[in-house]
Amino acid sequence: MSAKGALVEGMNGGDMGLDEAAQKPHDRLGEWLAADMEAVNAMIRARMASEHAPRIPEVTAHLVEAGGKRLRPMLTLAAARLCGYDGPFHIHLAATVEFIHTATLLHDDVVDESTQRRGRPTANLLWDNKSSVLVGDYLFARSFQLMTETGSLRVMEILSNASATIAEGEVLQLTAAQDLATTESIYLQVVRGKTAALFSAATEVGGVIAGASAEQVQALYTYGDALGIAFQIADDLLDYGGTSAAIGKNVGDDFRERKLTLPVIKAVAQADAAELAFWERTIAKGRQEDGDLEQALAIMARHGAMEAARDDALAWAAKARAAIDTLPDHPLRGMLSDLAAYVVARIN
Repeated sequence: MSAKGALVEGMNGGDMGLDEAAQKPHDRLGEWLAADMEAVNAMIRARMASEHAPRIPEVTAHLVEAGGKRLRPMLTLAAARLCGYDGPFHIHLAATVEFIHTATLLHDDVVDESTQRRGRPTANLLWDNKSSVLVGDYLFARSFQLMTETGSLRVMEILSNASATIAEGEVLQLTAAQDLATTESIYLQVVRGKTAALFSAATEVGGVIAGASAEQVQALYTYGDALGIAFQIADDLLDYGGTSAAIGKNVGDDFRERKLTLPVIKAVAQADAAELAFWERTIAKGRQEDGDLEQALAIMARHGAMEAARDDALAWAAKARAAIDTLPDHPLRGMLSDLAAYVVARIN
């Protein structure tokens, strides 16, 4: 059976039908983890304060309180609870993960010269680039303070490695973004840096702090890694076929920013001479004209690039679901499995 077939069969076999995907598994996770998330949010508010630099909480609050799903900290809490942990350090780790994520968003918006995030003006637009970069640095520092409070060297190793991988992925993306020679392998390396590294670290540290077995911790890592990759591919696809409200940014931003995401990479690999000239002009050289986005969509449709990228996302989601099959039978395990299905149900 194909990855797509396995996923759909699993979803229709009592887990979660496509129609039920609208119930949003992350909302169910949020309800189950409500008390923990309240403690996480309180810790975030307390630790983003600054006695001497009031701009820090101003900039941080603009992003932290913008209505994000808090998916990454919920993954940490769910992994810890699934493995039987009863606190208190899963709260510290969830806040750590959210601070790392927020810091990377602040930096990303400066690098990408973005003007919209989660449907609101970006911090760099409302304040300036310097404030965004420096507040991001502050949040990274805060995240390391928080993780040291757990007293776990393994936890610190996982999260510090993830932070380095994230930065490495962003630098790799700078060099690969407009290079038409970028392969799917390089794309995957970028995605593991910019998205999957924090997903996998979030789930892995939840298992570690709970004292789970090596096999269980590895399963949580694999789940987070595969979920993060599926999530990013889905986001890349939504950029070409979603709505501004759904993706929290303008449709076609990746094309306008000349980002070589997976559907474009697949289309470039099959391009004829005329199509290659189009990609060279619009992506490599950045000379874009009215109607180019529509032409890019037509080229991708001609080669089935969107469908092929969607199949990849489905395969990664199926891998995430399979990874946690061996974990304890618990409602949270079902919610995590449903979450992996929902990530790709968004692009059906």
